[in-house]
Amino acid sequence: MTITTTDETALEDFGEVAVPYLVGDFYHFQDVLTPVERESAAKVREYFETEVAPIANDYWERAEFPKQVIPNLARLGCLGAFIPEVRRFENSAVYRGWMALEMGRVDASASTFVGVQSGLAMGAVDVGGSPEQRAEWLPKMATAEVIASFGLTEPFSGSDSARGLRTTARRDGDTWILNGAKRWIGNATFADIVVIFGKDEADGQVKGFLVDTTSEGFTATKIEGKIALRSVQNADITMTDVRVPESMRLPGIRSFRDVAHVLRLTRCEVAWQAIGIAIGAYEAALAYAKERVQFGKPIAAHQLVQDLLVKCVGNITASIAVCLRASQLQDAGQQQDEHSALAKAFATARMRETVGYAREILGGNGIVLDKGVARFFADAEAIYSYEGTREMNTLIVGRAITGSAAFV
Repeated sequence: MTITTTDETALEDFGEVAVPYLVGDFYHFQDVLTPVERESAAKVREYFETEVAPIANDYWERAEFPKQVIPNLARLGCLGAFIPEVRRFENSAVYRGWMALEMGRVDASASTFVGVQSGLAMGAVDVGGSPEQRAEWLPKMATAEVIASFGLTEPFSGSDSARGLRTTARRDGDTWILNGAKRWIGNATFADIVVIFGKDEADGQVKGFLVDTTSEGFTATKIEGKIALRSVQNADITMTDVRVPESMRLPGIRSFRDVAHVLRLTRCEVAWQAIGIAIGAYEAALAYAKERVQFGKPIAAHQLVQDLLVKCVGNITASIAVCLRASQLQDAGQQQDEHSALAKAFATARMRETVGYAREILGGNGIVLDKGVARFFADAEAIYSYEGTREMNTLIVGRAITGSAAFV
């Protein structure tokens, strides 16, 4: 399957590296990246195309994560790219979004691992950690010496985490005692530490803790039977009188407002990831349409198929434009909750349409893994829901434009 352009006119030169435009990058948005950002993205693209793509379907079908890719993700600078202490070079939010696009375009599960390890877990330490905690944990997470996870969602609390969090934290001398349960926690089955959020029994405010997964009373059980992101190792976590030292409490997490700050920073990258999934499905469908012959000619030469392909391109192009501007606002220090919320809601909705169009182009072949669309089609359902459902993100934007909250 051809997944990048080969026309020499589509190659962009800088230094000694020529980076082809993606087939799905119809307006050549890649040009907004700096030369060093493009070179870094090219290395990530090459690794994912040559090393991840050949194994992605097999691991997805077996519902296992290819842990052998983790050291290379660290080597390529995919972990902690936004954190000054550990990033390989100064970079933009646009670049980090484009990296999520490049990874999602090949394997949404590997991209999700990065989102959890780097965006959520490292983001929580970046936002809430003390100088000592930053110095100890961020370098280890950036090199993947320590695998981390992020425990916010609960069995009975997802969209209402701000109010409905049931996990409790009680101070007992120099330790905290945690009780409760978490659900859908990515990486948790093989993580070394999990960032756990619970309500302080003393003041009712949300606090954050770095919890060692070997702690007594802590268990993580893999969630089976998923139809999306099957390679991601999501877990149900239970905590029964788990003791956490005060030194492992994140002092900068004092309320849910601080947790929301972490989510704001990562939500836009999820939107970029959704664009990658849409591009992966579109590129597979385009390649198939050029090869599949019906009624004496390739189906790409039929009007109805071209209509679907153009709808895919339109969705992808519009989504990149929205996410690009949201990331530029983040770089300028002007991004608000509603900006990332609109990007996530819009891009994931357009992704869902696009993977549907791609599957339609393939007909029955659209539901088998080896034709390149089925995995994207399935994974899109998880991306559509996590990091805030479309409905919740819509209400965040609605509050911003009307001045009235309509959450309940």
